[in-house]
Amino acid sequence: MELSFLLWFASLLPSAQAEPLCLATTVYLEARDQSELGQRAVAEVALRRRDSGYWGQDVCKVVQAPKQFAPTLVPPSTRLNNLEAWEQAVQVAFAAQKEWNRPKAERHEVVPGASHFAAMRIANPSWASYPQVAVIDDHTFFRVKGLSAKRSPAQATQQR
Repeated sequence: MELSFLLWFASLLPSAQAEPLCLATTVYLEARDQSELGQRAVAEVALRRRDSGYWGQDVCKVVQAPKQFAPTLVPPSTRLNNLEAWEQAVQVAFAAQKEWNRPKAERHEVVPGASHFAAMRIANPSWASYPQVAVIDDHTFFRVKGLSAKRSPAQATQQR
């Protein structure tokens, strides 16, 4: 599969169906050679960013925000040709979304509060001096800014 095809296909789907596809694509591109825990952490950062609303209102917009995640950093012609890694990324994406849909107090977060991550052996981001949340495999996770989730009307009602 080619990255451009996957992103095009996701653009045709309703947001609820597109989100796991965009999340799996990001997990694959960012962490296919990492442990399942590392993949879950990458997915968690994308979901946390979606909830903040700062980078977009859905996962596809978040992971396609310019220069934020691999889908915008690698060539569109990039082929996702490791079927085993793709299947793992899809499983991680669905599991991460399921976990993220739980009430916040009941979630088992891998990298609590992390809004950014980097492979420090190949990157030196300007925000690397912010608090580190965790180092998992090749990625270091950071809490760069306080992201307060925008609450949906249903969430606001549940918390009353």
